[in-house]
Amino acid sequence: MHNVILDEQFRLLLPSLDEKTYRSLEESIIQHGCMYPLLVWDGILIDGYNRYRICTEYGIPFETLEKEFDSREDVLIWIISNQVSRRNLSPIQLSYYRGLHYMADKKKMGNSSGKNQHSNEELCQNVIVPKPQATAARLAEQYMVSSRTIGRDAKLSAAIDAIGESSPEARMMLLSGEFKFDKKNLAELSSMTAEEIREIAVNIENGTYEKQPAVKEQTADIAPSCFDSMYNAPAQQKHPVELIFANMTPLNASNVIAEAFLSELPSMDAAQRADTKKMLRSHIDLLEYLYAQL
Repeated sequence: MHNVILDEQFRLLLPSLDEKTYRSLEESIIQHGCMYPLLVWDGILIDGYNRYRICTEYGIPFETLEKEFDSREDVLIWIISNQVSRRNLSPIQLSYYRGLHYMADKKKMGNSSGKNQHSNEELCQNVIVPKPQATAARLAEQYMVSSRTIGRDAKLSAAIDAIGESSPEARMMLLSGEFKFDKKNLAELSSMTAEEIREIAVNIENGTYEKQPAVKEQTADIAPSCFDSMYNAPAQQKHPVELIFANMTPLNASNVIAEAFLSELPSMDAAQRADTKKMLRSHIDLLEYLYAQL
């Protein structure tokens, strides 16, 4: 047995197992022992909290494996990358992890003392520290989303963590999907006072939080003409899916559109390319927003 240090922030990054999966793991460890070492960084547990809980409850021996990181932010990024790669995450969980990744990178860049958080060694003076914009673009490419999405994810992560400070239960309900809270409204918590956030957290936990306006009202400022036409569609189109896709019919000709676009691309000057990118980005952002609501 080894003495390990438990870290609440690291633990909260590792989603709890459902009851069936946890009991299955418990039975396996009781029968066969802890077959895989728990991962630690300077004695702090960074992976294996469920196995640790089971082993300590039943007095079952376990081994640890030390991993080396330069800073706490590097550990956070490693845990986040692990969770994203190994789990089937919901849209809000993915947004939360992307936002945490971005903020951890920004914190690393903000360390201007020349020393990292966990070492007395000086950083090389000729190392070029990437700018925040470059970080957002890099993470956008890594996660295959837009840079603006990464920025929104950072606000969402900060909002969820702010709620979690008042009510860990409310935080868990948000990330598990047990409580539905529109991502746009979550991001707006950044402008609220601490008291207002505490009130929302308590109401979420108690199940007394008032639902936000319907999607039509929330999205009217994003693309009014698009949604006006959707909601004024002929009455015989009853099913919401039929209603939506009837207004997206032109996208069925995507191959033709792509061929036309590529044929015109060589003749575009820099200003035309910039305008076209803005137009395409507006549609991409709208589709990402709609996808995230499902």
